[in-house]
Amino acid sequence: MSAGERVPDLVAVGHVTVDRVGGGERPGGAAYYAAVTAARLGLRVGLVTSFAGDFRADLLPAGVEVVNVPSALTTTFQVTQGPAGRALRLIARAADLEAAHLPVGWRRAPLAILCPVANEVDPALAADFPEGALAIVPQGWMRKRGPEGVIEPEAWDEPEGVLVHAQWLVVSEEDTAPFPEAARDWVERVPLAAVTRGRRGATLFVNGEPYHVQPDLAAEVDETGAGDVFATTALVEYQHRSDPWEAAAAAACAGAASVEAPGAEGVLDRPALERRLAEYRRRRGG
Repeated sequence: MSAGERVPDLVAVGHVTVDRVGGGERPGGAAYYAAVTAARLGLRVGLVTSFAGDFRADLLPAGVEVVNVPSALTTTFQVTQGPAGRALRLIARAADLEAAHLPVGWRRAPLAILCPVANEVDPALAADFPEGALAIVPQGWMRKRGPEGVIEPEAWDEPEGVLVHAQWLVVSEEDTAPFPEAARDWVERVPLAAVTRGRRGATLFVNGEPYHVQPDLAAEVDETGAGDVFATTALVEYQHRSDPWEAAAAAACAGAASVEAPGAEGVLDRPALERRLAEYRRRRGG
């Protein structure tokens, strides 16, 4: 696929991946979950990514416009679940994503999300959406490939140059646990931030001030991608509702729904999100 002339409503930048889980394979990656989430919420989506011929691009929602940077490999993770939680091993990595790969017209997109998984996204891309609201999901800038490909935490190098352009920052408490002091600085550098906490909900930061976001009820099947769904929903719904608390509530509902089915099967469309959000409000008396 190639970039057309229409400006997308949302541009996602990051590797789509092949995730090996429980003896099988499925598509994954933060950019994949971001694209699926935005498309199901009714947005026109542009995706800047890199993969080889082995990736099932037809598994992306119809209408997602893809700019694929050619690569001999598709980023591939082995995903295992153990007593200490989820563990990742990087088996293969696709090509880097740089500013030159972003179609000129896409720079006018009203929404964008940078979501690296293997340090593949050039941080300079944060400056390339001057007319839009930008969300950052930095997990892939906070990882290194250790022995035998095992993913280990790594300090985010020079986050200031990225965060100065961002409206939203979304990280998990797992991401921030090794770097608590740095994380406190990050959330103060952006207008809106969220630290997701799984079954315990999330912490929303508005101009650095923390607020608890109650979790939505969920029967967890698969937590993969929930943070990416949360981040994309928060970005989209803040534009839609102009209220950070409502955006965070919608994101909590979307993230909870996403864990109730494998992969991206649980990602909600717009009517389902509105129904779930109404029930969430009813249970909380507001």
